[in-house]
Amino acid sequence: MTTTPSATSGIADDSAELLPIATGARTRAALRTLIRPDRGRAILGLGVLVGATAVGLLVQPLLGRIVDIVADGRPADALTLPVVLLLVVAVVQGVTTTLGLTQVARLGETVLARLREQFIERALQLPADRLEHAGAGDLTARVTGDVARVAEAVRSALPEMARSVLAIVLTLGAMALLDVRFLLAALLAVPVQALTARWYVTRAVTVYADQRVANGAQQQQLLETIGGAVTVRGHRLEEQHTEKSAARSRRAVELTMRSVHLVLGFYARLHIAEYIGLAAVLVTGFFLVRDGSVSIGTATAAALYFHSLFGPVNAALVLLDDAQSAAAGLARLVGVTDIEESTGLKKSAVRLPYQRTGSTSEAAVTVDAVSHAYGPGRTVLHEVSLTLRAGEHVALVGTSGAGKSTLARLVAGVQQPTGGTVSVAEGKTAPSVVLVTQEVHVFTGTLADDLRLARPDATDADLRTALATVHALEWAEALPEGLATVVGEGGHRLDPARAQQLALARLVLADPPVAVLDEATAEAGSAGARTLERSAEAALAGRTALVVAHRLTQAVAADRIVVLEAGRVVESGTHDELRTADGPYAALWHAWSGSRAAPHL
Repeated sequence: MTTTPSATSGIADDSAELLPIATGARTRAALRTLIRPDRGRAILGLGVLVGATAVGLLVQPLLGRIVDIVADGRPADALTLPVVLLLVVAVVQGVTTTLGLTQVARLGETVLARLREQFIERALQLPADRLEHAGAGDLTARVTGDVARVAEAVRSALPEMARSVLAIVLTLGAMALLDVRFLLAALLAVPVQALTARWYVTRAVTVYADQRVANGAQQQQLLETIGGAVTVRGHRLEEQHTEKSAARSRRAVELTMRSVHLVLGFYARLHIAEYIGLAAVLVTGFFLVRDGSVSIGTATAAALYFHSLFGPVNAALVLLDDAQSAAAGLARLVGVTDIEESTGLKKSAVRLPYQRTGSTSEAAVTVDAVSHAYGPGRTVLHEVSLTLRAGEHVALVGTSGAGKSTLARLVAGVQQPTGGTVSVAEGKTAPSVVLVTQEVHVFTGTLADDLRLARPDATDADLRTALATVHALEWAEALPEGLATVVGEGGHRLDPARAQQLALARLVLADPPVAVLDEATAEAGSAGARTLERSAEAALAGRTALVVAHRLTQAVAADRIVVLEAGRVVESGTHDELRTADGPYAALWHAWSGSRAAPHL
């Protein structure tokens, strides 16, 4: 199987080309697009929160009224009305706040679900080589850490931010109604708060973006070290990998500590702003009461109004921490959902490198002067041309690194060629091409659910027919609960041969006109190889097939054999023709069959 150097060595590639990150403008535009279908809910939630906040602003004047009643020495029964009104305000504010926050939370969860769906859809469509260049760690960090950050912001930061901003705006307006001089005094805190916010944001954007990248790099290194543990030990690379892991961990810790220092400095500056503002309001109240411009109760209400701003202002500014972290994560998610625009790819290209045609010719697959490179100086295919006739079985043969797996993935449409075109005749079923590789994943769930991934509307009878076709029905029905047996992680374990038969059964259910097998029998070992070859042969019956032959017995059974060397087609013909031609295939056959008896044909 053709792989990139970093994948084979297990050593993380520091020059990995990470998946794109959206710009701020593009992220905001994507967010508006995500919210647009739920504008009604957004307006309703905002309106209810405005009402709840406005009702809550009656508390301070009522308390001021109580102060005036006490200061004037009025009878105790004069306190009844303001106290009752305070209770009414508390109840109304509690109910409306709950309703408003519920609407905002529902909006956030809906938008988050829509973003996740777009992210998964786009991630599944990414070319395999694009993911290989970026590394699994980058995508994993986005789908876990970044989604978690955005989800946390949606569930807590977004509702609290909306509530805080409304409280700040309406409270300042209420202070102006009491006396505009109270508002002017309170605004003395704004320059300090604004400078604090600017100081924080200008530093936090870079720190959090770097932190997300560093976490992705750390995760990538760990994944490659663990995944390539056998190779690492075999080549005595433990010390190098440990040092690389430690270096990337130190980088992640360093950025985390920088973010902690930022937060500490942020809070210190906010406390200074609170002191300045409250002192200014109290001094203003003192002079206004002394001059008889306002009552003691009004001055008290003004001071309470400003004090009530501590929570919303601090919350809004503190939420900048969550907002910056979530914004960095959102930009990384949008970078994937918007990857066509980010990378300059266009769906409307005049000449697609991979296309399905309605041709009525006998050609089911046409590979026309296809080249492919995994990067500068890493070309693996050189202007390969190949035609598969309808119903023809073609075996790809060659030494390791010849480009067999790359060509197979190009024909399957999993990767896009960097030069030339691949055309596949349209079939009556979808998809037109199905790829089965040696790396088979058994999805968690019942065996029936796993099979229905290929055809959701398949009946149990259809599932049994598919299993029987690939000679897997006997063992499937022998499972503890038959088709209802839970397989995959945490369920009944399937050995590699059975997992591969499961993949071939899914191929039968999908029923594509063209099938590509990339060393699909390689994981079985010698004992199960013959069984898997029979299963593969049955699954391919009646289809056009391109088979990357792990064992040359598969090549013998093919209608035609194509030999690749260094990314070029060097021979093409039947087994008998190539075996007697004394060329590369003859050499491969001699080396492979030297210690074996020729298969009985």
